[in-house]
Amino acid sequence: MADNQRRRRYLTISILHIITIMCQALSDRPMFAEPIPNVTVPLGRDVSLPCVVENLGNYKVAWIHVGRQMLLTIHKHVVVKIPRFSVSHDNQKTWLLHINNVQQDDRGYYMCQLNTNPMMSQVGFLQVVVPPNILDSLSTESTVAVRENQNITLTCKADGYPTPKLMWKREDGQNININRHKKVLVYDGDQLNLTRISRNEMGAYLCIATNGVPPTVSKRITVDVEFSPMIFVPNQLVGAPAGTNVTIDCHTEAYPRAMSYWFLGDEMILSNEKYTTSIMENSYRAYMRLTIRNLQAGDFGNYRCISKNSLGETEGSIRLYEIPKPSAPPKATEIKSSANKEGSAYIIRWSAPQLMVVAVQYILTGPYMPPYVPQTAN
Repeated sequence: MADNQRRRRYLTISILHIITIMCQALSDRPMFAEPIPNVTVPLGRDVSLPCVVENLGNYKVAWIHVGRQMLLTIHKHVVVKIPRFSVSHDNQKTWLLHINNVQQDDRGYYMCQLNTNPMMSQVGFLQVVVPPNILDSLSTESTVAVRENQNITLTCKADGYPTPKLMWKREDGQNININRHKKVLVYDGDQLNLTRISRNEMGAYLCIATNGVPPTVSKRITVDVEFSPMIFVPNQLVGAPAGTNVTIDCHTEAYPRAMSYWFLGDEMILSNEKYTTSIMENSYRAYMRLTIRNLQAGDFGNYRCISKNSLGETEGSIRLYEIPKPSAPPKATEIKSSANKEGSAYIIRWSAPQLMVVAVQYILTGPYMPPYVPQTAN
């Protein structure tokens, strides 16, 4: 009986001793104190990834780029021959992997590994974001030309990470004509198709690339719509008296820019003391003006405004004819005034060609006094 009790006591002590040894062994085994955080960093910046280990003892810490299967560092030594990588230890429990001037190839999972048996490890993800960049070599040139009523496609390509979103806008804020029934202020996509383009759609188009990583970038593409000249004449008949000055106008539309000039009969008109020509241009529109001074008999006739570019020529016609001079203004020939107790009255008689003599009475003060009207005999 006593032997059985001794055996049980010994067994209990042995089990407790084994448990104690196992607990000590477990407590001395290295362990990760916290996970490696996932980090996002813009292209070209510096970044550090921490690996926090407790009870490291004589074990070693290694950093590995999982995607490239590349051993970077072992303990305090850099293995990889890339000078942008380095490692540091705070003499406690944190091991930092430093990456300077981060590149896109650095994106991926990084493993912190301990040379225990079995091996212990944990991973964190490094995300490298890249601002958008428009690829000029794959995009439409900055200036393009197209004939009116033809089709044209504008292309814009960009790279970056995440993949950039591309949208189109007109620089002047006008709508983009997608087709006859659809107009939009903003159009999404890397290609913009303009069908049967008109002169009103001429101008600058902006391709804007954005992916949430600043800065947003854009490319400006100028679309020139070419067409032969057209002329609009506001007044085809203009009358003016001899001895006066007169100005006549023509409105033209053309692209490429047209040469514009005036003719009287078969003779071209040049600016001098007699004539003044001017042209005010606005985009593909031009406003021609001709001023003729001191009109004489030889100045009346048919004037032509002509507009010409590489695609064609057109002209408008204005007939300038003589009208009589206006009559002379009426003159006052007699002014009479009278006063009485009730106020003052004025009688003014006017004389003018083809006008009857009239009398006007104006009451300045007092009650109203009607003008004197002679009584006619019955």
